[in-house]
Amino acid sequence: MKFTVLTLFPEMFAPLEASILKRAQQDGKIEIEIVDLRAYTEDKHQKCDDYPFGGGAGMVMMAQPIVSAIEGVDPGHGARRIYLSPKGRTLSQERAIALSEEEHLVLLCGHYEGVDQRAIDLAIDEEISIGDYVLTGGELPAMVLIDCVSRYAEGVLAPASLVDESFSDGLLEYPQYTRPVVFRGLSVPEVLRSGNHAEIDKWRREQAAALTARLRPDLLKHGKEGPSEPNGNET
Repeated sequence: MKFTVLTLFPEMFAPLEASILKRAQQDGKIEIEIVDLRAYTEDKHQKCDDYPFGGGAGMVMMAQPIVSAIEGVDPGHGARRIYLSPKGRTLSQERAIALSEEEHLVLLCGHYEGVDQRAIDLAIDEEISIGDYVLTGGELPAMVLIDCVSRYAEGVLAPASLVDESFSDGLLEYPQYTRPVVFRGLSVPEVLRSGNHAEIDKWRREQAAALTARLRPDLLKHGKEGPSEPNGNET
């Protein structure tokens, strides 16, 4: 699958050239295209923002460069066009899995005080948030979405790696242990060394339920999707 990111700060996306995402790109499992919005502005000074009508602090990203860029990278509107927005639906595991079935995602990274509403009305399919906190722009949320969605793209991870992870069944993942058996007086639970797979599965289910009840009771209250209210990052 392909990700096209529209941003004023292309240099921020260097981390996508490391680890699993680097290998996935080298193997042709995913493609990540970073596009500088300034390349599409009609302003001779490459300006992409201006003061908001009605007054207010900060600047607003202009509609023209955004719409021109989106139409340039997705002329036939075959992609799913997403604006990383504080007003968007919160990204969940279920939404990430659904997005992984798309062939092409176009991700708009807002900045400053946001974007001209006309760009959203004309060229965006949906808005997505990554949580209830404020960020300086949409670049980090775009990287989070790419990382999360890429894990479900065919061939990026072994299928076994996607089983029994946090949120896969509405629960947090159970505790994990590796060697040595004893570290600073703390031992690996005996059941995990017993070889009894039925008992191991039972222990893991119990631990997952207990951890979720203690750390994220909201998941039990709202189910897999969690709260559906829009919340998000400042873009």
